[in-house]
Amino acid sequence: MPESLAALRKQRRDELARLADQHMQHDLQPSDRDTLKAAARKVSTWTTIGSLAGLGLGLYVAFRLRTSRKALFDAFRAAEKPKSIVFADGRTEPVPDITPLLKPTTVGDVATYFFASVGGLFLGGELGLVAGSASGSRTITKDPETRKRIENAFRKFRADILRKEADALDGGQSVLDKMF
Repeated sequence: MPESLAALRKQRRDELARLADQHMQHDLQPSDRDTLKAAARKVSTWTTIGSLAGLGLGLYVAFRLRTSRKALFDAFRAAEKPKSIVFADGRTEPVPDITPLLKPTTVGDVATYFFASVGGLFLGGELGLVAGSASGSRTITKDPETRKRIENAFRKFRADILRKEADALDGGQSVLDKMF
């Protein structure tokens, strides 16, 4: 069960981190590593700023929504409402008062603040990630030589990952041994 969630796959994560660290040490120069760290910091910073801005925007929207909902309820409560309906045949039926059912509740307010803030957090975080990725990409692609070395190191890293996955699927046996 613990392996079903990606966040709980500690062994796989540690293995990939060791492999990435090996490639960073052997395939990149110190200036390339500094460039990658600067790009990662930019992505992290932009994502944090976007998340905080989105959270603030979500709370603002929730506050405005709650205020307008309360104003609408107050206007509805103050309006004159019919007490009964008279039909064409002369029959009269009373109309129930639904004002208490429309009153804003604490549960509704909590739900409004929760969902609006989560939506703002998601939207702001995603937009921050996009902006941070663009900023980090510009940092990496600024120098063509650095870019080429980083791309080659990444290509080698990906090839090693695929080799390890293929070995895990094969169980250490070659494809010819399995076929014949």
